Amino acid sequence: MGSVRDVTRELLREWGLTTVFGNPGTTEIPFLTDWPSDFRYVLGLQESVVVAMADGYAQAAREPVLVNLHSAGGVGHALGSMFTAYQNRSPLIVVAGQQTRSLLPEDPFLGATDAALFPRPYVKWSCEPARAEDVPAALARAYHIATQPPYGPVFLSVPADDWDAEARPVRARPRVPGFAADPDALAELAAALERSTAPAFVVGAAVDQDGVVEELVSLAERSRAGVYASPMSGRCSFPEDHPLFLGFLTPERIALADTLAAHDLVVVIGAPAFTYHVYRGEPERELPPTFVVSDDEQVLARAPHGTGVRATPALAVRQLADAVGDTTRAAPAPLARPARPPETTPVSGGYVYSVLAELLPDDAIVVEEAPSHRNVLHDHLPISSRDTGFLAAASGSLGWALPAAIGAGLARPRRKVVSVLGDGSSMYSIQALWTAATEQVPVTFVVLDNTQYAAVRILGEAIGGEKLPGVDLGGIDFAALASGMGCATYHAEQPGELKAALSASLADPRPSVVHVRVDPAPEKIY
Repeated sequence: MGSVRDVTRELLREWGLTTVFGNPGTTEIPFLTDWPSDFRYVLGLQESVVVAMADGYAQAAREPVLVNLHSAGGVGHALGSMFTAYQNRSPLIVVAGQQTRSLLPEDPFLGATDAALFPRPYVKWSCEPARAEDVPAALARAYHIATQPPYGPVFLSVPADDWDAEARPVRARPRVPGFAADPDALAELAAALERSTAPAFVVGAAVDQDGVVEELVSLAERSRAGVYASPMSGRCSFPEDHPLFLGFLTPERIALADTLAAHDLVVVIGAPAFTYHVYRGEPERELPPTFVVSDDEQVLARAPHGTGVRATPALAVRQLADAVGDTTRAAPAPLARPARPPETTPVSGGYVYSVLAELLPDDAIVVEEAPSHRNVLHDHLPISSRDTGFLAAASGSLGWALPAAIGAGLARPRRKVVSVLGDGSSMYSIQALWTAATEQVPVTFVVLDNTQYAAVRILGEAIGGEKLPGVDLGGIDFAALASGMGCATYHAEQPGELKAALSASLADPRPSVVHVRVDPAPEKIY
């Protein structure tokens, strides 16, 4: 017999969960006391930042991560990032403190009422164990739920006095592996692909998350299928410089149906079918025959059309590759990319991306949150990495990318991480720069400052909004903010300044912020 704390730490060691992201309070002291020398505690200055850092770490490392939060108030701060982690399918094990059990009947200060209910529905499972000695077993269950496909965050509330109670050891069982498709369902899909004359794959974030991009490239080449990125995908699941890559689907029904009309078969892998953001009416044309391959029963249940095939992406792609032979069908015409934007003062967002495309190392990780410039990113900064080359928040909730880039940098220290942020987006989590400086994570943060919440303005005006309040920013000195938290800073407004500033920042071994004044004129979003 040992204490709950000792049994828990041994479990964490066996699972490799010795890097912990957190922001503690008094209810976490019993968990943190006598912190082991073989554990690493990464401190964030606000709980939403903590969860976003852990999310970026989990995605880049392809491993689960432990998050340490403070009771109800801290969990409340973190809920926006927990929502994003849920949409990102990130395996976070969130452990929050709770007041001592003897005080709970009296609604104590710092107590969490119905703690397990608070983060729902944006966790796969949540629990406050009935007895102190049940905490290690509950943690083991949380670990196995978070790391079974579809991955996602889980939540455990632990009263402060539980950590000193006695508990029996709990065996650290290995993770549960993925699952293959039903052979008959897979055979039906393979036969449809063999018959098709113009097939298309639509790939989502789960393909890269499952580490099967290279195999999908081979399958697409053998099938001579065009490949689209699913709407609002938060990862790069097919190299965008490949001749079979046909671009990003628009998150709007009519445009999406028009794009896919060129194909007689659509195979969606590791993505919803489909995610939409704007409504402009119903399409006049039907989608082509569609198969949806997913490990998520909810995605398969709510897809309004197509045939569902339940499997994890890696096993499904490998099964399909074994079942499909070479073909003589013609490959689709390659994607035509727009010309490089002109040099103007101030520079455009598209021009910034075109310069980054020249300068980025081949294995760079781009972490993006500049919504009004997302289309021009796709146009002028094609992501070619076959391994976590791109990360974005699948939820659309702002404030994620800046801390997530820090987590990605901690997980993959040998790769250059570049985070491109809008000025509005960056201010949701600017305090994460302190962690970047403290941990000396050499991330380059590029702030595209157009002095407004441009995405709100552009989309708002597109649906008839006029004289919208609350969209104008400006006057924020990002260099002063970054310098005050220990980061190096660079500034650019003219084309000649931009390349020099970005080059210097990319070569800087310190975390650095490049403040770029960009043209406030709206760029097309969809």
